[in-house]
Amino acid sequence: MDLPVLLITLGVLFLAGLLADEGGRRTRLPRVTLLLACGLVAGRAGFGLIPPEVEEWYEFLSVTALTMVAFLLGSALTRDNMLRDGRAILGVSLSIVIVTLILVTGGLWLLGVPAEAALLLGAIATATAPAATQDVIQQSGVEGRFVDMIRGIVAIDDAWGLLAFSLVAVVARGLAGGLETALLLDAGREILGAVLLGTAIGLPASYLTGRLSPGEPLQTEALGIVFLTAGLAMWADLSFLIAGMTAGMIIANMARHHDRAFHEIEHIQWPFMILFFVLAGASLEPGLLAGAGMAGAAYVCLRIASRLAGGWIGGTLAGAPVAHRPWYGIALLPQAGVAVGMALVAGQEFPQYSDLVLTLTIGTTVLFELIGPAGTLLAIRKVSERG
Repeated sequence: MDLPVLLITLGVLFLAGLLADEGGRRTRLPRVTLLLACGLVAGRAGFGLIPPEVEEWYEFLSVTALTMVAFLLGSALTRDNMLRDGRAILGVSLSIVIVTLILVTGGLWLLGVPAEAALLLGAIATATAPAATQDVIQQSGVEGRFVDMIRGIVAIDDAWGLLAFSLVAVVARGLAGGLETALLLDAGREILGAVLLGTAIGLPASYLTGRLSPGEPLQTEALGIVFLTAGLAMWADLSFLIAGMTAGMIIANMARHHDRAFHEIEHIQWPFMILFFVLAGASLEPGLLAGAGMAGAAYVCLRIASRLAGGWIGGTLAGAPVAHRPWYGIALLPQAGVAVGMALVAGQEFPQYSDLVLTLTIGTTVLFELIGPAGTLLAIRKVSERG
């Protein structure tokens, strides 16, 4: 790729991020949605203005940005927050996963989708989008118990979703006449291995970081830990999200000499997030949404309904504040890369349903990528207005 084209592309993308940030302030729209829309217009589905070489950065940027997000989400799982809201975080997150799995699977099956495919799609529907959710929280500028709970729920959502998908894949394989537990064992190894890796990085980092500049880790320390965590997780075929979340949680709870352990990650992440969201938008294929047909429309409606019901049920059972209960599901509508990753695995394991699962998942992800952050921002603002 020519160096002038590279520099011009970076300049345009960063300025687009600046405009999206300002547009979000003036219109009260999530800047995530604006960045995705910019990418959609400039990408393959639009005017094709983004060079193919730039699109190849997407994997690197997505892993880097999501690992940073995982650290920040893990930092929300402090001892104080868990003592105060741990029951509600676990209750709401489990309730949303279970209700989503049941409603989406049952609804699609009643509409004529084969039972195995309906199960897979129900499990895929449990996934959320940690990057979009975290960015909307930061954009809102709101702090408080509800925001801390949303961070905590999203932090552990990836683990629940992975477990649910693995269990469902085993059941679907049994329905197809070939019961295997390999996927379940792989999921257990991936989750446990990621937790162990995050612990192995988080324990020394909690003691060593923030020593050169008292009370605050340096930017190079923050970047070093992020890249090391992501690289080791990918090398070992583990979840870099869970590894980053675990390391972030350990550092936040054990690094008592830090004033604010993740301040430098918050500072450096925005340029990565700009490129990540624009290129994510460029990779979207809106035409697949139309191709999903009635099953796609049903999936969207069922997932929204199940998030609302699951959030309310979980909040009620866990004794969460009454004012928060109607808004958990709306705040957790975003869905992105984790769901697509599950769909790709499902397509490999169940090739007879590959076209259905991939088309429906990727198509509806376009919609949830665009409307989900708006739901999160609406929920945060409504709860903050009510105090």
